[in-house]
Amino acid sequence: MEGLIGKLRNLDAYPKINEDFYSRTLSGGVITIASSIVMLLLFVSELRLYLHAITETKLVVDTSRGERLRINFDVTFPALPCSILSLDAMDISGEQHLDVRHDIIKKRIDAHGNVIETRPDTIGAHKIDRPLQRHGGRLEHNETYCGSCYGAEVADDDCCNTCEEVREAYRKKGWAVSNPDLIDQCKREGFLEKIKAEDGEGCNMYGFLDVNKVAGNFHFAPGKSFQQSNVHVHDLQAFQKDSFNISHKINRISFGDYYPGVVNPLDGVQWTQQTPNAMYEYFLKVVPTVFTDINGHTIQSNQFSVTEHVRGAELGQLRTLPGVFFFYELSPIKVTFIETHVSFMHFLTNICAIIGGVFTVSGILDSFVYHGQRAIKKKMEIGKFN
Repeated sequence: MEGLIGKLRNLDAYPKINEDFYSRTLSGGVITIASSIVMLLLFVSELRLYLHAITETKLVVDTSRGERLRINFDVTFPALPCSILSLDAMDISGEQHLDVRHDIIKKRIDAHGNVIETRPDTIGAHKIDRPLQRHGGRLEHNETYCGSCYGAEVADDDCCNTCEEVREAYRKKGWAVSNPDLIDQCKREGFLEKIKAEDGEGCNMYGFLDVNKVAGNFHFAPGKSFQQSNVHVHDLQAFQKDSFNISHKINRISFGDYYPGVVNPLDGVQWTQQTPNAMYEYFLKVVPTVFTDINGHTIQSNQFSVTEHVRGAELGQLRTLPGVFFFYELSPIKVTFIETHVSFMHFLTNICAIIGGVFTVSGILDSFVYHGQRAIKKKMEIGKFN
């Protein structure tokens, strides 16, 4: 038994030195205090890293199919009334959403930015009590009133009892309303009078779009849009204006839900128009993003980069459609963010590395200082130190 204990004693990698041979110095004490502070600071830093989640980033190919893309927006036009502002969306698959009104809210604002009225996106008034009869004449027995669509009827029994219904029928036909005063419904509702009354107002438009997850665009522009000879155009003649001020401020543009750390580069961007009828274009590169928090909750979202371009309707150039256009395309690469904790074994390994590393470096430094002091002292004793 004593032989086994003796063999184990010979394996001791930490031989003990008798305290009688210790030589403590002032420099060694200073180095010990400094190294202890360094070890404490590094330990606290490592402990904070262990207690807080870290985010791992990965890039993978986006293999999702048949998904939808939600576009959230909040844009303010300080010099464009709500009554003439419209929103359109279209994509390369051929799907079009012209004059979008669902899930859209408009706020009328005055020149100082104060809200005058908040309403869902709509133009026009309630149905008039006694609209025109399409065939004229007086009301016969059991005959109901039916306003004329002025040649834009699809069927004989179609009725347009408001100015908005006439304009909508014209839009579907691809026609422009050149003079609203020639349409009795618009004249009765005071369409042009309302447009003039809102002159000098602005509009804050916010909501969201649900579109196909393919490349496309959406834009804010004055007038009702329609297709004419396979060309997307806007009816601007009805407002009887020579120019439109498209100054705007983008309060928020995002694709998908919010997740921690997301940065939307267009938030807060503001443009003051220098030339009338300017066309503002934003080219967006949308990157699908998946964020998984520490609790395993997953958020499907997107982030994007942007390039801006402004086109003015200068003399001698082709007439551009005034408005704010957002052209977006999807990246084939998906970014995944995963929040995780550092493992306890990794934390323990780092702590051991900190203690051992600082102890070793401070030992080397102490040895260098100690032997340096001894060498200098010896030279001073023999008078060779200058």
